[in-house]
Amino acid sequence: MHVDYQSLRFEYRRSPDQSSPQVARHAVVVVGAGPVGLATAIDLAQSGLRVLLLDDDSSLSNGSRAICFAKRTLEIFDRLGCGDAMVEKGVTWNRGRVFHRDHPVYNFDLLPEGGHERPAFVNLQQYYVEGFLLDRARALPGIEIRWRNKVTAVESGEEGLGLLVETPEGEYRILADYLIAADGARSPIRRALGLESKGRTFRDRFLIADVRMKADFPAERWFWFDPPFHPNQSVLLHSQPDGVWRIDFQLGWDADPEAERAPERVIPRVRALLGENAEFELEWVSVYTFSCLRMARFRHGRVIFAGDAAHGVSPFGARGANSGVQDAENIAWKLALVLRGEAPETLLDSYDDERVAAADENILNSTRSTDFITPKNEASRAFRDATLDLARDCAFARRLVNSGRLSLPSTYRASPLNTPDTDDFAGAMMPGAPALDAPLMRGGASDWLLRRLGGGFVLLHFGEALPPAPETMPALRVVNVTAEEDTEGFAARRYDALPGTTYLIRPDQHVCARWRRFDPEAVRAALDRAVGRA
Repeated sequence: MHVDYQSLRFEYRRSPDQSSPQVARHAVVVVGAGPVGLATAIDLAQSGLRVLLLDDDSSLSNGSRAICFAKRTLEIFDRLGCGDAMVEKGVTWNRGRVFHRDHPVYNFDLLPEGGHERPAFVNLQQYYVEGFLLDRARALPGIEIRWRNKVTAVESGEEGLGLLVETPEGEYRILADYLIAADGARSPIRRALGLESKGRTFRDRFLIADVRMKADFPAERWFWFDPPFHPNQSVLLHSQPDGVWRIDFQLGWDADPEAERAPERVIPRVRALLGENAEFELEWVSVYTFSCLRMARFRHGRVIFAGDAAHGVSPFGARGANSGVQDAENIAWKLALVLRGEAPETLLDSYDDERVAAADENILNSTRSTDFITPKNEASRAFRDATLDLARDCAFARRLVNSGRLSLPSTYRASPLNTPDTDDFAGAMMPGAPALDAPLMRGGASDWLLRRLGGGFVLLHFGEALPPAPETMPALRVVNVTAEEDTEGFAARRYDALPGTTYLIRPDQHVCARWRRFDPEAVRAALDRAVGRA
């Protein structure tokens, strides 16, 4: 059934907290019902916690906004119970093309090897992503959503956090043990606490035109440097569901953002790309500038910032929403353990350790992409153009071409939760790495490794079956992978696994330790370290 998520309007409803003679207390309050806030609330609720989600609006996002959702993010959505809906509705793609002027430079494939359930990317308008997440959140009994409830003040005290919430009926006050601020790039909570993000703002403007049309372009990412239909600038083309295409036009810093939104300015640009006889209609238009910046720290006591509230990047590479959803999965399992009394409160410090490093990685890649796409002087432009010309024939030069290094999940190499290797391993599955998927057979039916891992701490063992986890590690689940199940050998190759190889996987499906043989004492010590008890 098709749902027009853009047109949905949610009623403000008076909550019991507003009439209570005592100030109500909540374990977790999440502010912001965008992709990051919804994902955080769902993850916490699936851990058995009750979550209050506040949003100052009465609708989901308008316009496509974030559209490129990466393989790792789709795997997170699978664990949250809504990945199938995302992939079924979205446009899947693995390939892209780069052009310089009117010549193709090269093609690329982001997922050249088989054996993955999810594609490299799915293109899906942000309002669909929010809509599917909202549907999932409404199906969970542990989440209460209050629309048109705006947090205007946050105070720390001995009782916890005091929040002042503004509604159409006036203000009320609640207490919270923890607050997740997923309230966007302009974060009112960040301002209320007197905090700021610092970084670099780029002196350029870009036009987004969502165009509804029938086109024979393939479902690929096409990027032009200095095309004849938009000289001296860049253009990006992406396919979206419902016959909508995203076109990004670089405009330059001197462009008037208000004037460039006008149809009489947008339509000629689109027609220059598509041809004079092309039939299309404008769906949504926006002009934007951007910055690469972050807060110094993402955790401030009981207030934790996630997504655009914590860090911002350019749109080239699809690193904004994807990194925000990875923030959500990182903090959710840690906060759930702390609130259930299964981990010390200091475990939350590892959110800063891991996600600040991830933000720096994204900002570095995003800044390099922007500098290549928008050279700031003639020498930089000459280098870029020479690189593009050389890349048509020389593979080594293609590594220097940067039309947006596309989002990849971070490996937490320096995480304090990792247990260093004591055995020799090859491959990417080092402590801190996100677990890779692999096809398996189970009972004669097709299965996938990441779906078997699910959430929670998991002991992944290759070879003959291990017994269930001992009583001293009741929270630890065992997943055995035999050679008969790993029929094509993808899992063994990706995990450099021999019979007896054992991995300890975190609830967010990152590796935290690995051994060549199962050792209960080593596993117990690694588990203590992974929950902050070591």
